[in-house]
Amino acid sequence: MKPTMAILGSTGSIGRQTFDVCRFLGIRVAALTAHSSAEMLAAQAVECGAEYAAAYDAEAAAKLKELLEGTGIEAGPPGDEGLILAACREGVQRVMVAVSGSVGLAPTLAAIDAGKEIALANKETLVCGGSIVMRRVREKGTLLIPVDSEHSAIHECLYRRPGDMKKLILTASGGPFRGWTRQQTASVTPEMAVRHPNWSMGAKISVDSATMMNKGLELIEAMHLFSAPAEDIEIVVHPESIVHSAVEFRDGSILAQLGPADMRVPIQYAVTYPERCASQAEPISLAAVGKLTFEAPDMENTPCLALAVSCAKRGGTAPAVMSAANEAAVAAFLRGRIGYNEIYDRVAAAVDGCGFTADPTLGELLAADEAGRRFVRERID
Repeated sequence: MKPTMAILGSTGSIGRQTFDVCRFLGIRVAALTAHSSAEMLAAQAVECGAEYAAAYDAEAAAKLKELLEGTGIEAGPPGDEGLILAACREGVQRVMVAVSGSVGLAPTLAAIDAGKEIALANKETLVCGGSIVMRRVREKGTLLIPVDSEHSAIHECLYRRPGDMKKLILTASGGPFRGWTRQQTASVTPEMAVRHPNWSMGAKISVDSATMMNKGLELIEAMHLFSAPAEDIEIVVHPESIVHSAVEFRDGSILAQLGPADMRVPIQYAVTYPERCASQAEPISLAAVGKLTFEAPDMENTPCLALAVSCAKRGGTAPAVMSAANEAAVAAFLRGRIGYNEIYDRVAAAVDGCGFTADPTLGELLAADEAGRRFVRERID
């Protein structure tokens, strides 16, 4: 039976593709949210016959209310409240969390407490509060399915055999600057950084893929999702992006998941799990691919990845500070305020300068997130 969905972040890259998957499969979408794209959000809500829509930005929320007048669709309040009301909406069984940044943490926790199933496409929710989120999932006995292609692949490989795992293998394309030195990347522009060779993604995640911070964030996610220490997770560069990730088992065998570089595949897996349906994605031909190559990551020339691995091993508030500082630094880079190599410099300075708590509460994690963001912004402004 197909679940009734709420899509948080329905106008972003993952959100739009989720909307497309739901349309293709005939899945009902009852609630939608966006940050500030009121016109697109209103159009989506009307098209799918949603009951509820909310914009996070206050000005966009007012605009949305005007656009939905007379449609019978409820326009929710701005801010966290609007997201939480969507996530906890009566009749919704599964919530796609596709918002950007740590704003995803509050509605995810609220949805878990309300007994909803979670399709999680928001990295920062686990990077910032993963221990709390996963503990809440276990306590409530609900379902959380990762949407990232790498974690989706591992989820598939571990199906009914988690106790046999020896090592997780996260694959990375290497991004558009694979093989470049730090001297070469000094002149990288935002336009260059968002041109990913294999995937079509939003600007922020495209930059994270270029710096390979994305893979470090995914390592932290994997630690929480699959209860694995950082030492049991290997990162391997795989330029073809055909093997989405793999698991090595204790008998020495490796089980990998292969598929096209199309986010609609892991999105559909998270939306329909445990069922499988025909998808819109073009199937791959291994004969046409010809060969698959793998190499170790270049930690010296991708210092964001090295920093993320270090923060993952340190734990506590370090990942929250790093993730938030990275959000602020990438936003500044995309606006032309800092250079590409400065992303790492700013994030590393924040990790060193924001203090550290080894066993933080939720409040301390949120404070660390804000501290990392503020540290970078104040020094740029």
